Amino acid sequence: MLRALDIRDMLIIDRLELRARPGLNVLTGETGAGKSILLDCLGFVLGWRGRAELVREGADQGEVVAEFALTPDHPAHAVLAEAGLPDEEDTLLLRRANRRGGAKTAWVNDRRVSGEILRRLSETLVELHGQQDDRGLLDPRAHRGLLDAFGGLEEPLAAVRAAWGERRAAKKRLEEAEAALAEARAEEEYLRHAAGELDDLAPEPGEEEALDARRRMMQGAERVREDVARAQAALGPQGAEGAMGDALRWLEGAAETTEGRLEEPLAALSRAMVELGEAVSGVEEVLQALAFDPLELEQVEERLFAIRGLARKHQVMPDELPDLADRLRARLEALDAGEGEIARLRAEAQEAEAAYAAAAGALTAARQEAAGRLDAAVTAELAPLRMERAAFETRIAEAEPGPEGRDAVQFMVATNPGAPAGPLDRIASGGELSRFLLALKVCIAAHDRGVTMIFDEIDRGVGGATADAVGRRLKALADGGQVLVVTHSPQVAALGAHHWRVSKRVDDGVTLTDIAALDAAGRVEELARMLAGDRITAEARAAAESLLAG
Repeated sequence: MLRALDIRDMLIIDRLELRARPGLNVLTGETGAGKSILLDCLGFVLGWRGRAELVREGADQGEVVAEFALTPDHPAHAVLAEAGLPDEEDTLLLRRANRRGGAKTAWVNDRRVSGEILRRLSETLVELHGQQDDRGLLDPRAHRGLLDAFGGLEEPLAAVRAAWGERRAAKKRLEEAEAALAEARAEEEYLRHAAGELDDLAPEPGEEEALDARRRMMQGAERVREDVARAQAALGPQGAEGAMGDALRWLEGAAETTEGRLEEPLAALSRAMVELGEAVSGVEEVLQALAFDPLELEQVEERLFAIRGLARKHQVMPDELPDLADRLRARLEALDAGEGEIARLRAEAQEAEAAYAAAAGALTAARQEAAGRLDAAVTAELAPLRMERAAFETRIAEAEPGPEGRDAVQFMVATNPGAPAGPLDRIASGGELSRFLLALKVCIAAHDRGVTMIFDEIDRGVGGATADAVGRRLKALADGGQVLVVTHSPQVAALGAHHWRVSKRVDDGVTLTDIAALDAAGRVEELARMLAGDRITAEARAAAESLLAG
């Protein structure tokens, strides 16, 4: 509920502080004193659309601060959490400034926010009702939610929302499967051809790299083999090995006559012959390894080029071809099994549709039952408000299916017997509309959660016993909650738990608005003024005291 409203330099208010309290709070004052300006300022800080220019003449900036008390289960906590804003648990502080020229800035708990966040919070904090009300009870878009709250239809509504979610999911799965099957059908020939090519080639991961290495080795082998063969010839029996063998025999024949002087050269030559033999063996092994079949090179190149060509065709890396083949085969398998899957998903969608229809039908029946109770309750409230000849009807019509069911709900009224019922805001006159709204609000108020209700001159056009009945219902609405009423009716004002008087003063030629909390004596004087006008008589004071005592 609203704790405080602090206004600075807005319209004809220079500085004004209102400390609201639980229960029925009434604001009175002469016409033009600024009562509606207070509501304009409250609407400004709540993000409601209003006047473009609110800054007081002569000021550079206007500002409004509103403080609200929150219960632990207040829905504003959810809005704060979703927006990532700090939550003080039991207090909510809204501040909004308007610079001259139109620029507006808003804060929630000292964190800067958008106007949209303010409006979302306002829906959980304040309800404004009046003859020009298009935000609350007169908005047909809200009627279904009001009926559901009155009927306590949370459980069947939750069932419909769940069934709607499953219906949408089942329908989406079916549509996606049908689209995928249609796409697959359109490219079936391509899929079968591409999968066949890959299956025929059967590439393996890493094969392209291995083939490329083998091809490069074979391409260079012929040049290398020529050099190695020349080396083999130079080292073999016709070359170094033969010459060294001849030298060894010649030296061995001469050694007998050299008295041992050739022993060391012979030993060295023998060792060289051994090393040379190892070299010749190694060269021969390399020469054998470098031998290749030209047909093998041709086969390697053909497969390598086939793998690379297929990779380019499908715009993938060669090593990705095996995975591509798996994916194409999977699509073909899905295509072959597609009709069976479509039939299964279609059955699921039909089951989900039937489940939604059953849940929505149950919700419609519950709404019809709740509508009967609401109509009876509102009708019972109309009699004390001197509208016993009027009729109220909650009309339920079929609408497009959705998560809230398939019902369109609208509150209809007929102000005279035999007259056709019509929309609430088009049939009732100003005074009648106010009383219809009040009767409806009395019936559904039990389902509000910590919302401050504001009634702007909802008692206009009524007086006497009817005004008293209006006031008593406003007082009942405020029991355990908070109601703010802007009123010109002394009968309504007398029933308030707290009373403020709004007045104007002229300061240096500038008209300004003031607000003052009234004590018991001040209330008598204000009620007497409301009863008698500017000239307050003893009889008016006595009548005021009687109203307060009553």
